[in-house]
Amino acid sequence: MNEAPDNRPTNAIDAYVQCNGTFFPNIKILFHIYATLPVTVATGERSFSTLKLTKSYLRNTMSENRLNGLAMMYIHSTIDIDVEQVIDEFARRKNRKFDFHI
Repeated sequence: MNEAPDNRPTNAIDAYVQCNGTFFPNIKILFHIYATLPVTVATGERSFSTLKLTKSYLRNTMSENRLNGLAMMYIHSTIDIDVEQVIDEFARRKNRKFDFHI
């Protein structure tokens, strides 16, 4: 029975760390590239589809800052917002403008 050694790397970063760059410089470079590649492009696609949904004909006149805020709120809709805290913060401001930062 052929068993794998315990020190065998389980992911690209471990393989990069364990690879000897003196003996295998090209393999080390390939592991470096492989470890930095994104797994999916879902985040970028989600941003574009959100922008498409948010930027409609009626909202073409809004500023870029507000559009970015709306897109971030749509993308991160799972974050719980304390409504009372938002109202208190809005009431404390004199200029009544509120920037949402996520």
